[in-house]
Amino acid sequence: MSELVFEITQEADGGFCAECLTEAIFTQGDSWDELRGNVRDAVSAFFFDRPAPATIRLHLIRDEVLALS
Repeated sequence: MSELVFEITQEADGGFCAECLTEAIFTQGDSWDELRGNVRDAVSAFFFDRPAPATIRLHLIRDEVLALS
């Protein structure tokens, strides 16, 4: 596996949640920078005894509802 993909959602309070699509890795952060660091730490901890993927992709999911009237 050369890349891990995380689905990122922004919470109502402004923080972010990250869930890996292929491994049981989940983390969160109050800011984008904090989230990035927490994802790196979570991946390092998950792969502590085996080689980690070369890259991590953060895929931000944005759900926006617009009123037409």
